[in-house]
Amino acid sequence: MTFTVVALAFATFISTMLGGILALKNTKHLQRILGFTAGVLLGVVAFELLPEIFNTLKNINGNPMPAMIALVCGFLILHVVERSILIHHTKDEHYPVHKHPHVGMASAAALIGHSLLDGVGIGLAFQANPAIGAAVAIAVIAHDFTDGLNTVNLMLINKNKRTRAIGFLILDALAPVVGALSATIISIPDNLLVIYLGFFTGFLLYIGASEILPEAHAKKSSYKTIMLTIVGVLFMYLISKFA
Repeated sequence: MTFTVVALAFATFISTMLGGILALKNTKHLQRILGFTAGVLLGVVAFELLPEIFNTLKNINGNPMPAMIALVCGFLILHVVERSILIHHTKDEHYPVHKHPHVGMASAAALIGHSLLDGVGIGLAFQANPAIGAAVAIAVIAHDFTDGLNTVNLMLINKNKRTRAIGFLILDALAPVVGALSATIISIPDNLLVIYLGFFTGFLLYIGASEILPEAHAKKSSYKTIMLTIVGVLFMYLISKFA
């Protein structure tokens, strides 16, 4: 299982790097990719994480409330952190963002920290169930593609040099690998694992609904992007049902 976790963590490295490279090249189809990614994250939450939480709670006769509180905390903590350091870089005329290199570096550093948690999420999800671990890994791999995009974009938007942006991109790509490796040496009992899974569920909900999906429609909404979001959800439904 350790080999599988490491292999999937390495896939997140590749995904992050590809996202950053595409950001450097300013791809035309970014919005559609983001739309699909948002659907994948929603599907993982609905068809994998939440059912696993409730099934585990049923087996241990646990109270669902702590896991649901953890879900809300995961959502709100990421919201507070991102808003506090201007990660959610809006281009709205009414809310101008001050462009400065240190803002870009602080924002990229927060993304690196959250990529580290992505890797930990893969490792701990495998402890719950290998199928859940695989599903979470798919979500993280898809999401880390956008992390690579965002890391580079945040650095360049805030007037950092391309070489520095590439350096932060490499750190962001390595973070989930380090997180996944660390999780292989951590063992968590079921009653605490469901709380972590709840926290990670809130984390993914925020990323999908408040970060990726709005970004997918930021420049121009289209039916193709909407359909790709639905395809992302259906993709994870089929994975959860038949994998």
